[in-house]
Amino acid sequence: MTYLLEAFGHTVLKAMDGEEGVQLAASEKPDLILCDLQLPKLDGFEVADRIRKSPQLSHIPLVAVTAYAMRGDHDRVLAAGFKGYISKPIVPEEFVSQAEEFLRADLHSGTQPATNVHQQAESEPKRASTGTTILALDDRPVNLTLVRSTLEPFGYKVFPVQTVKEALIVARREHPDLILSDLHLPEVGGFEFLRAVKEDPELKAIPFILMSSTASDEGTLAEGVALGAARVLFRPVEPEMLLRGVESCLAERK
Repeated sequence: MTYLLEAFGHTVLKAMDGEEGVQLAASEKPDLILCDLQLPKLDGFEVADRIRKSPQLSHIPLVAVTAYAMRGDHDRVLAAGFKGYISKPIVPEEFVSQAEEFLRADLHSGTQPATNVHQQAESEPKRASTGTTILALDDRPVNLTLVRSTLEPFGYKVFPVQTVKEALIVARREHPDLILSDLHLPEVGGFEFLRAVKEDPELKAIPFILMSSTASDEGTLAEGVALGAARVLFRPVEPEMLLRGVESCLAERK
């Protein structure tokens, strides 16, 4: 969420629990508060109660970001003081416009990432031009969402898939500019997928990045490189690190 909002020119203040969120809201007086419902210390409903009872904060739009989808949850959220809610997992292409519905019109970014973001990008390693394609393989939708929300604002077209079988079909059909694959997959793992790509004459030249949720270790790194991976990244990975890894692999191919 932070990465998407900043890409569209918004300044984001981040809190990791309910108490910190209320304190940050009180000190900074933001234009909008996006609040998860399942938080430590104070959950989202307790945060809403404190915001609603504060004369200094009660005017700020408060929006729940929640995976709840039970009947009656909508009414409960609104009754607690939220102006509305955005469902998780978020949809990268829709999230910013959904959030901006609760902002004043003069605070909307428009439909494209903010100009200053593009200007900043030009001063860094060159960002992708529209049309650069990436195949992203992961069996967890939340990880695919992170990849898409990190890369798509900078012009990459991402093909998200959840199985090796589907990944090979899409790779042979689309011939992507880069492949990004999780290592720990059910049935057929990331090493096997990497091996299959490098043994295919039509795919072997495509740069391949492996991502592992296991703590960084020399064995995983060495095996990945030996099989032909251009990079091995270890989660948790910051969006900027992922972006730079993708860019450097593409630059090396040229």
